[in-house]
Amino acid sequence: MTPDTDTDTDTDTDPVGRHIPATAPAGEHTPATTPAAGRAEPAVPYGTPGTPRLTVRGEADLEVDPEIARITITVTARGKDRRQTLADLTRRNTRALDLVKTHGDAVEHLETGALTITPELSPRGRTERLRTHHGHVHITAELSDFTALGELTTALADLDLTRVDGPWWTLRPDSPAHRTARRQAVHEAVRRAREYAEALGTTLTALVELADTGTEDTHPRAPRNTRALSRAARDAGPAEDEPAPLDLEPQRQHVHARVDARFTMAPPRL
Repeated sequence: MTPDTDTDTDTDTDPVGRHIPATAPAGEHTPATTPAAGRAEPAVPYGTPGTPRLTVRGEADLEVDPEIARITITVTARGKDRRQTLADLTRRNTRALDLVKTHGDAVEHLETGALTITPELSPRGRTERLRTHHGHVHITAELSDFTALGELTTALADLDLTRVDGPWWTLRPDSPAHRTARRQAVHEAVRRAREYAEALGTTLTALVELADTGTEDTHPRAPRNTRALSRAARDAGPAEDEPAPLDLEPQRQHVHARVDARFTMAPPRL
């Protein structure tokens, strides 16, 4: 009779009788247990005594010369006859556009906005009695040559039934001033973080996060009434066929940049 022997097996059987190892063979790693579906992983602490975090804000303010001046031109016509009013409006609009185009490369952008022809009825009487027609054309021009700007606004304001508003001074969207302000804001954030770390007797170890909270242009003053200035220049100047060009001083632009930065520090000795 064969004696019973106990065999050391680290196996188990699945429902169909196949052997599966109860433990992983030597040299292999058991995979880590993953969280159950729907269960949130534990939150990472904001900071620890061994790795404290430091959050600072860096800001920069620049004052630079404008790059673009924008003006709006409103051409008007009025008359009892609709076709004659439209003809007058077309003629004056063409004259204004031709005058702007004579300044060539100084004009970076030129566009025509809304065109309106509005009939006005007589307020008296029971019937619809036409009193007059009003016509308006709105034009927008952007210039980068501010010497040409003074000449153009003066000439436009001297046209019949033509209104000029502006100038509105601004920077281009890709102006280098925005990049300079952002770089200065980052440098300011790093400088402030180092000062806080030095106050604790420690040093920065790593940048954890850098958030751009915006670069802005600020316009503290309203645009000038160019038409009123043109009249004053004509009255004060010599009696000539053409008025003297306006002397327009560009309005300085304020650029503001702001960033939030988070750093880690070596543990301070408190």
